[in-house]
Formats: sequence, structure tokens, C-alpha cells
Amino acid sequence: MTKTSPSCLIIAGEKSGEEHAMTFVPALKQAFPDLELWGVGGDALKQEGMKLFYHLEQFSSWGYSEVISKIPFYFQALKKIENEVVARNCKVAILIDFQSFNMKLASRLKRRGVKILYYVAPQAWAWKSYRAKTIAKSVDHLFTIIPFEKRWFSDRGVSQVESVSHPVWLRFKDEFSDDVFNLKKKDLSQGPIKLLLLPGSRNFEVQKLLPTFIEAVKVYKHKRDVEVSIVVSPNVKRDLYHIGDEIYDQVFQDHELSNALKQSDLAIAASGTVTLTSALFCLPTIVCYKSSLLNQFIFETFVNYKGHISLANIVHEKEVFPEFIQDRVSLHNILKVLDKWTSEADSYAEVVSTLKATKDLINPDPHIFIETLKEIIGDEYDRVCK
Repeated sequence: MTKTSPSCLIIAGEKSGEEHAMTFVPALKQAFPDLELWGVGGDALKQEGMKLFYHLEQFSSWGYSEVISKIPFYFQALKKIENEVVARNCKVAILIDFQSFNMKLASRLKRRGVKILYYVAPQAWAWKSYRAKTIAKSVDHLFTIIPFEKRWFSDRGVSQVESVSHPVWLRFKDEFSDDVFNLKKKDLSQGPIKLLLLPGSRNFEVQKLLPTFIEAVKVYKHKRDVEVSIVVSPNVKRDLYHIGDEIYDQVFQDHELSNALKQSDLAIAASGTVTLTSALFCLPTIVCYKSSLLNQFIFETFVNYKGHISLANIVHEKEVFPEFIQDRVSLHNILKVLDKWTSEADSYAEVVSTLKATKDLINPDPHIFIETLKEIIGDEYDRVCK
């Protein structure tokens, strides 16, 4: 079967990938009203008119152990999507993050004559650096969201690579103002401290981290006057939050994250995108991460990356936020940082001052990706429609 209308494949295999896609799909639809969007996504993309070949809930997985169990499914999906690309005569694909699957798909589709746009570059700099060579061969345009990545991939032979605005900026730009820096210019040695807990958006994160966060807060409350707030995720079971009910002064919903960050002096957070959001809003944050013993073993055995784990530190290319991983997520380590930031004004001020640069680091040029999309899809659009 050959389609007579132009089509574009989009692979957003995780919720974060769908959020990335939502930053450009409306503009794409406006520019090309007859363009058929199809592929892997979630409910938000479906509401935008995209035909879901797979729902992202079928695709997403967490940790090495879960990924391994789904390998047969992923290989079956690769073949089905490739066959559908041929059936639709689809000539443009936008692959978003989800690197292990999308890298394999990119190689297959490139042989089919498909133009490949890869949005959110695979973190080859963290592990599997050889993937830069594969990208150079199979990807027509690579778009990076972390400042140093453009230089890193260009140095390794990827010719068409551009830095684009990080999705954190695209999500919060309307809620951001330069006043956030001034809000954090204060001396915490006096008066109450507003402490924000950000224990994650997955059940296992909250289950592993929140008890230690709560324990640290209870101990610290004996030293200082602390007002405690927490941001809860709709993806997490409600009863996992109840262990801290007696100490929460305010509970924020996920969509209220920016308000929570603006109102707080300090945060303790699970490693993830939220750490970059904290950095954008100039909020000094202690970053914690715990995973299963199997995932830890695989990472330490097979991954050579020894750099920072939090996005805030990766973007700034230095340790701005202290990071505690696995057994180092402890009452002692968290309290040590809280004591330092609340008793040493210069230490707290130095972190806040460094964070002021976050906005410029993650927002180089908001128009590059859309303009490139219009150029490439426009050629295909004209070929089919005219």
C-alpha cells in the first residue's frame, strides 16, 4: 500500500520524549496541515492527531533488568515499524532520545532512504562513545540539549549537529523571570528555612529515597526552624508519601513545581530532570540517587562513565550540586550539606551565583529545530503534494 499524503514518523518511547515532541508538534501541524504524524507516543500526542502505532506505555522501561526482559518486544517493534515505513512511503523520521532502540531504528531506516532527525542526542559521551560513528553514518541532523554535546559530537565526525533549547526551558520559560536570582540572595543563618523535598516521579524512587529525606528533616528540625514542603507526582502511589505527613507544611502538585521552587531556600531531590529545573530557578539542591543492586552492578561493571549524574552538574560541567549515590545517600551526608549552606552565607551565595548562568546555558536558540524541520519536511511535503 502506498500513501498519497506525506507522513512523518515520530518515536517518543518515554514520557519525557513525548514532552519533547509537544514542544514542536503544534508548530509542525500549523506549517503542514496535511502532514500525517504516526509512530510511538502517548495520550498528549494522540490528542494532537498523531496515530499511535504503539503507545509509549508499551515501550518505556526502567533499569537494565527491565530493559533486558523486553528485548524480544523491541526487536519485534523494530521490524514492524520498518515495514510500516515502507508501506507508507514515509521519508522523514524524528527520533527522540530512547537511544538503544532509536539508534538501531535509525540505521535500518537510513538504508530505506529515510531522512533521520535525532532530537536529544544519545549520551554517547557517558558510555558507548563508538555510537558517534554510527550517528555520523545514519543520522542526517542531530540536535543536542546539553551545551558541550555539540562540540563533542562535531569533534567525532557528526557534521550536521545543532544545540537547541532544553525542554526544561521550553516548559518553564513562561513562569521564569530574572527575579528568581534575587529571591535566593539571602542569609540563611537567620530566620526559618524553607526546605523542599523532591523525591522523584517513580514509585521506586520515592520508596527508596523519601524515608532518608524525612529522617534528615526530622533531625534538622531540632537544630533550626524549618518549613517543609514536598512536590508529589501523579505517577506515584499516594501511600508512599504518608510517612512524612506530620512534617509537611505544604504539599505541591506536580504542575505547581515552579511555585514550589520559587518559594524555597533549599531542596533535597532525586536525580533527574528536576535537578536542572532547580538550577534554572537558582535553588541550591542536594541530589540523591538509589537503584537496584543489579542495576548498580551492571553500571559499575560495563559503563566507563565516571562523571556527574545530575543534569544540573552536567550542564554546568562541574559539581554545583552535591551528589550522593547508593550507599552515600545517608543521614550524615545530607545533614552535612544542610549545615554548610545554612551556616556559611558565602557557600550558599556561591551556589546561587553559579546557578544564575543556567538559563543561558540551556537556551541557545529556540528557532533552530523548527526551522530545520520545516526545511526538511517541506521538501518531502512538496514532493508528495505537488
